Amino acid sequence: MLLTITTTRSPATDLGYLLHKHPDRFQSFTVSAGEAHVFYPEATPERCTAALLLEVDPVALVRGHGRKQAGTELARYVNDRSYAASSMLAVAVKEAFRTALTGRCDARPELAAAAIPLAIRVPALRCRGSGANGGVTLVHRVFGPLGWTVEAAPQPFEPPEWGDSPYLDLRLTGDLRLADALNHLYVLLPVLDDAKHYWVSTEEVDKLVRAGGDWLASHPEKELITRRYLSHQRKLTQSALARLAEADDTDPGELDNAVPDPEAPEAPEARPSEAKSLATLRREAVLAILRAEGARRIGDFGCGEGTLVRDLLNDSDVELVLAVDVSVRALQLAARTLNLDRMSGPQRDRLKIFQSSLLYRDDRLAGLDAAVLMEVIEHVDAGRLAALERAVFGFAAPGTVLVTTPNAEYNACFENLPAGAMRHRDHRFEWTRAQFGGWATRVAAGFGYQVRFTPVGPEHPDCGPPTQLAVFTRQRTP
Repeated sequence: MLLTITTTRSPATDLGYLLHKHPDRFQSFTVSAGEAHVFYPEATPERCTAALLLEVDPVALVRGHGRKQAGTELARYVNDRSYAASSMLAVAVKEAFRTALTGRCDARPELAAAAIPLAIRVPALRCRGSGANGGVTLVHRVFGPLGWTVEAAPQPFEPPEWGDSPYLDLRLTGDLRLADALNHLYVLLPVLDDAKHYWVSTEEVDKLVRAGGDWLASHPEKELITRRYLSHQRKLTQSALARLAEADDTDPGELDNAVPDPEAPEAPEARPSEAKSLATLRREAVLAILRAEGARRIGDFGCGEGTLVRDLLNDSDVELVLAVDVSVRALQLAARTLNLDRMSGPQRDRLKIFQSSLLYRDDRLAGLDAAVLMEVIEHVDAGRLAALERAVFGFAAPGTVLVTTPNAEYNACFENLPAGAMRHRDHRFEWTRAQFGGWATRVAAGFGYQVRFTPVGPEHPDCGPPTQLAVFTRQRTP
């Protein structure tokens, strides 16, 4: 099996820093399926290619697999697994480029965070689609929404009159972070093959959420990818989809209030099974405050996939919910989360869902008891916060405004989050408690609100909570 990764970003040999593999060295690794080798067919300042070659040992692969079934002995040794990209190549990617998958590069941190021109080729990929050209169509469906330009050429059988085989020569090009590209391959190679060479257990749910939580939650083929990755096991698929729905806009590591150790062996996190994710704790804190304030007309400003909206609609005391987001794609996902097309009449009457930007005045946002900006402000350029303040606190002016945002001080508690790095690549900033407090106090004074603060998540004695929450209450004129 062969995989090549090429970049033309000058100096292109910096690809060696990102992959943590020197272009002048040939390196080999022992993996469960055989031997993986990393080498560079070309390495110039203008163009650099890293190759991952996996040599599968079919005899070693089947040893220890338990009792043989009649008629299967030959198939266990003679098959296409040694040649076609599959879950074995995905595991080799994880073993060979473990640190690169996390986006960590101490030598070139700015490069690791940047989108660079990439060209990836998998010359022999088995893709199990349905119908004519099903494999080609499926490749476009899973890679296209992630920002890749996709070329997939079916490989003909020999003799040619047998037609095209299920094997594709896959070429992907695009400007992406290398870490994102590697995570796409790690998840999607076994998805396209629709098979795994090892037993799929609950650990696979954790692996999927860690590798795909940053992009899979909003992917239009999320359910297909999840189902295939988990070998069509219904309970595991449901569990993974539920966790992805709770991910909101957080990094995969935030699901467990920690960033997983990039050098640790693949295993589920050591935490109690009943532990709640930070996204769940945040949502529960918001709902509790809204109930305490007696809010009945509530806006979720930046509703994302609609998880909070769903909880609000389940509260019979809530009369109206406004689900608002600037992203049309987010609203489509929210509609699916809410089963909008099957929603009952009375519940549908309590919901208004529409596109709107929080940087401009929108009279549809006025007249609410409360508005929630949950993990929203850190996605706004600092220079445009003043416009958001005027639109939300000045024009919409709800009775109560709830704002949550990451606590930058708590980032030090994430052992493998690089110093100075932020939790999500789309964050424009992350504030300390003092910075958030200063901003909230200034906004409250400027727009006639009082403000109080409450922690969300487990508090560290020095760093505070992972999430900070401000509750703005509009002052009533005598």
